[in-house]
Amino acid sequence: MNKISIKTISYVFSVALCAVAAVAAQAQTYPTKPIRIIVPSSPGGGLDFVSRAVGQQLTQAWGQSVVVDNRAGAGGTLGPEIVARAAPDGYTLLIVSATFAVNPSAYAKLPYDTLKDFAPITQATTQPQVLVVHPSVAARSAKELAALAKAKPGQLNYSSPGDGTLSQLAFELFKMTAGVNVVQIPYKGAGLSVTAVLGGEVQACSASAVTMLPHVTSGRLRAIASTGKRRSLALPEVPTMAEQGLPDATIMGWYAFLAPARTPSAVVQKLNAELGRILQTREMRDLLAREGSEPAVSTPEQLRAHIAAEIAQLARIVKASRAGKS
Repeated sequence: MNKISIKTISYVFSVALCAVAAVAAQAQTYPTKPIRIIVPSSPGGGLDFVSRAVGQQLTQAWGQSVVVDNRAGAGGTLGPEIVARAAPDGYTLLIVSATFAVNPSAYAKLPYDTLKDFAPITQATTQPQVLVVHPSVAARSAKELAALAKAKPGQLNYSSPGDGTLSQLAFELFKMTAGVNVVQIPYKGAGLSVTAVLGGEVQACSASAVTMLPHVTSGRLRAIASTGKRRSLALPEVPTMAEQGLPDATIMGWYAFLAPARTPSAVVQKLNAELGRILQTREMRDLLAREGSEPAVSTPEQLRAHIAAEIAQLARIVKASRAGKS
């Protein structure tokens, strides 16, 4: 019995060593064919811009083409579903925004498990939202807007690209923190949401700094606060919520790269190192700055913890915003 047990243990150990060696060899040769980055949005947006810029750098570094595959639809859940079901070999990647962490609260059931069906690679960027008002609004700061809203409860409106978007949640967080009642008017997309403020249909809205930049520069909109931990690179003259006495209204947008669950750790680490290097180059920093973003690389473990924390924070905002409508 002992001899059989020893032989069995020896066999199992040998198989395990072979498996480890095979994974190590795969990481050394990876990649040997084109890599596909799934983008869960239409071409032309921030996710698309970053994925194409990074993909070009990956191609130059590794000599393998990187294909950007835009899979918009199903409220941003179609792309993640495709990646969750893809082979875990490092050749199908996913880039996501903070919406990825909103969806568990926005949908009763998702076609994937947000934490279990993906292997985090690295966070890519971070970017704040900016609150703006129409020039006719007598408010030049977040605190002044809060005071105006308290004086006119339910009489001020803000536009949003729709429920569950980061722009909507950023404004809802401001409302929660300041204790004010500003009515949401949802529009179909960020473009129409901003246009509504430009035309004076609503008094305020929240959107990314790069979206707001031309309108603020021209004077057609007035930026009153950034939701970031630091001032926006695109609008450095705009103070943060924290600087205006509302630290709990801080909320950040972000992008991150993921792979299917069970992707070999050695492949994940190789991707983490190369993506981190690319994102921190001067060229990428300059490109991201034009989009109102900055690099925010992480370890896979840090990204997993970040996503879990974001799911919890955003769920609280979603719950509070829904309660406010009832």
